[in-house]
Amino acid sequence: MNTALSPWAQRLISEFDSADLRAQKLAKGLSVAQLNWRPRQDAWGVGQCLQHLLITNEVYLPAIAAAFNGVQASQVQEIAPGWFGRWFIRTYITPSSKSARAKAPKKIEPGAHVEASILESFLRSNQEAREVVREASDYDVNSIRFKNPFIPFVRFTTGTGLEIVSKHQDRHLLQAERVKESPDFPKQC
Repeated sequence: MNTALSPWAQRLISEFDSADLRAQKLAKGLSVAQLNWRPRQDAWGVGQCLQHLLITNEVYLPAIAAAFNGVQASQVQEIAPGWFGRWFIRTYITPSSKSARAKAPKKIEPGAHVEASILESFLRSNQEAREVVREASDYDVNSIRFKNPFIPFVRFTTGTGLEIVSKHQDRHLLQAERVKESPDFPKQC
């Protein structure tokens, strides 16, 4: 096993570190009522965004990690998603005014009510994400594909899957930040 992390692994670990800091800034000190406050009935609150990301990590990361079983190590310097992976990330994952809004798959829909422990649970899941990235750093993430737990007939490369997890966090942390910045957000509960 190589001890030096590839540049892409260092970048993703840094992105997960940044996501942790954003989540802590967002949710630390919020009451359960504030975590569960929603700007609209059909919208998510800060807590639901964090729970959605937690569940996504719990479903997606084991599928990615399993793809490395029995595969020979062969490190690559950068992640290079194929055309479909790039399109999927640009269209559905990366936050922008042009990205499509899609309903979350049932497997990763958050509950109507989250507990105060959601922040710690999310942070723990991101620690697991960093561990998967460290393990994946020893492999050719541009050629090893994994069984997609959401769309069985679509098999992204493990590198694309890790990019999706990171950028997906950026999308929903931005959503949670907008919720908290809402003029109607309860200041104390």
